[in-house]
Amino acid sequence: MIPGLDSLVAGRHGDPFAILGLHGEEMRSFQPGALGVTVLAREGGEELGRLEQIHPAGVFAGRIARQAPYRLRIEWPGSVQETEDPYSFGLLLGEMDLHLFAEGRHFELAKVFGAQAMTLDGVAGVRFALWAPNAQRVSVVGDFNNWDGRRHAMRLRREAGVWELFIPRLRPGMAYKYEIVGPDGGTLPLKADPVATQTELPPDTASRIGDPTPFRWTDDEWMASRRARQAPDAPISVYEVHAGSWWHDAAGGSPDWDRLADRLIPYVQGMGFTHLEFMPVMEHPFGGSWGYQPLGMFAPSARFGSPMGFARFVDRAHAAGIGIILDWVPAHFPTDAHGLYRFDGTPLYEHADPREGFHRDWNTAIYNLGRNEVRGFILASAMHWLEHYHVDGLRVDAVASMLYRDYSRPAGEWIPNRYGGRENLESVAFLQEMNAVIAERCPGAITIAEESTAWPGVTRPTQEGGLGFDYKWNMGWMHDTLHYIEEDPVNRRYHHDSMTFGLVYAWSEKFILPLSHDEVVYGKGSLFGKMPGDPWQKFANLRAYLAFMWTHPGKKLVFMGIDMAQPTEWNHDQSLPWGLLDDARHRGIQRLLHDLNAAYRGIPALHRQDASPEGFRWVVGNDREQSIFAWLRYGAEGDPPALVVCNMTPVPRHGYRIGVPAGGTWQEVVNTDGAAYGGTNNGNAGWVEAEAIPSHGFDQSFALFLPPLAALVLTRHG
Repeated sequence: MIPGLDSLVAGRHGDPFAILGLHGEEMRSFQPGALGVTVLAREGGEELGRLEQIHPAGVFAGRIARQAPYRLRIEWPGSVQETEDPYSFGLLLGEMDLHLFAEGRHFELAKVFGAQAMTLDGVAGVRFALWAPNAQRVSVVGDFNNWDGRRHAMRLRREAGVWELFIPRLRPGMAYKYEIVGPDGGTLPLKADPVATQTELPPDTASRIGDPTPFRWTDDEWMASRRARQAPDAPISVYEVHAGSWWHDAAGGSPDWDRLADRLIPYVQGMGFTHLEFMPVMEHPFGGSWGYQPLGMFAPSARFGSPMGFARFVDRAHAAGIGIILDWVPAHFPTDAHGLYRFDGTPLYEHADPREGFHRDWNTAIYNLGRNEVRGFILASAMHWLEHYHVDGLRVDAVASMLYRDYSRPAGEWIPNRYGGRENLESVAFLQEMNAVIAERCPGAITIAEESTAWPGVTRPTQEGGLGFDYKWNMGWMHDTLHYIEEDPVNRRYHHDSMTFGLVYAWSEKFILPLSHDEVVYGKGSLFGKMPGDPWQKFANLRAYLAFMWTHPGKKLVFMGIDMAQPTEWNHDQSLPWGLLDDARHRGIQRLLHDLNAAYRGIPALHRQDASPEGFRWVVGNDREQSIFAWLRYGAEGDPPALVVCNMTPVPRHGYRIGVPAGGTWQEVVNTDGAAYGGTNNGNAGWVEAEAIPSHGFDQSFALFLPPLAALVLTRHG
């Protein structure tokens, strides 16, 4: 009797290579349900021996005539199969791969772990590799073996807790999962591959073998120029999109990447945005999470087609001069049974203690970033999107929840760090390492923090002790200014500081001003719906507010729907209401955003010193009684300054004198009260001449007509 045979047929043996395959002159194969097994020479097909069934569960064994590369002929009821033996192959992963993985420094896991279609010893097939150090047994299952976990049990590389197996003749596109026997001997729910690069279409949850064919990129020029395009002195104007609801086809469904590219890329280009930011496109089981509870950290969601389709989208966007930013979630993951939660029967990817490892707000598990393998897994995910898909930036979600151990936790329900503090030292180290690695490996790529606290140095370089992000969402600016604009104009005098306070700290970080999806969900209504007054005032308020934002220091981001003054709250199950653009008032908001983007990109003073206090000067910051604001933006030496004046009441102001730093003619570049935007077309006839009348600390000034609820942008002409 062969030792361990009963354990093998019961699917409980942790080392199938000790029994199966060729052992001296004896060949053994486990083929449950087979009628017979014959060993053939791989070259020429010579019969080397016929195996006899030695166990009723389907174990076959016998001597072979000579040792040579071989294949198996398996007789099934009604069919005959020929294939190479998975247990004839030696060790698969290299020692360096395992070492780097254990160190958390393997940044190309998607090329090594998961399912890798390849040719090994002249045999085409797929190599599988999975980290599950506490499992008793791991098997690959799929249609190719009737989802029978006894059939393709894997070899454990104990030094790294990694299981591996090469299965001949499998092909890209085939579905698979892992069957895992946990440390207690129980069989876990089938698990999807954490490093899968392709998945089934939800609600199905299996992984798919990825296509190894390299994508032929055509974006060399873009990649060479993007560092300058994404620098602090460049205009960055971001259009945030939920890929599943920006547009629906005639059948009412979400389009694939190619059809989305046909419409979305020309739209973003035509509107003058520099970047397109997607809410997470990583595979996620629940569509209602909008991607913020992902499990496929290396796989574009199958909801929108193939991984190749996503690569084509990015390539086409780059050809159109548009950068791609992805929302990316390294803070937490959902607890779906097929996912990462208690992956090998133990808290592997997450902390064991729920005071560290569970988010009650989101019912999600928290990554244990203090563990090398988990930290490396997340870092490799970031590298995959930036390197494999040429993505230009990652906006890191929920950074505040990562930085503080007591985030959204009452006293006594969190564990202090080793110094007794609330800072999450492991997360800080991870974020610093992530940003340092990206800066080294991905020239010109950017990272953006969604961070809502006053944590110091979010965008300070890591070598100076900062977190190393390139930009940070300015959540304080967003909340303050929305609070102001929602007030009835008659009360705005009492909230004047809400609009000016952002300038107190505007250069403490490199900021992006966000009007994101978070402000148009969960009963908050739409941005248009937040505006007070009758319909005319609502449109005018929105126009003035957008101009205030576009001329304020900081890069820009707006969520889809804002560009058409969507009156209803965003619904991820429905397309944007494109019919609104048949109404001139809604079309006017779209036209205004187009023109604001053109001004922002075309006037150096509006972007060149976004991150420097030398680029801004208040002219009128304290006229709270009339709710008027005026400021100057400066570019580099030789760039004409830009003057911005906002009247945040419905009262027209005649002859409002403004001091300016230079005489001559000043052109009215943008007037949000223009007829093309749906306004009353009042203004200053397109230009105004400065006079030698001192005002606001300048020798020159002019008297302006300020339309009601409107903003003006003027630049010196000539």
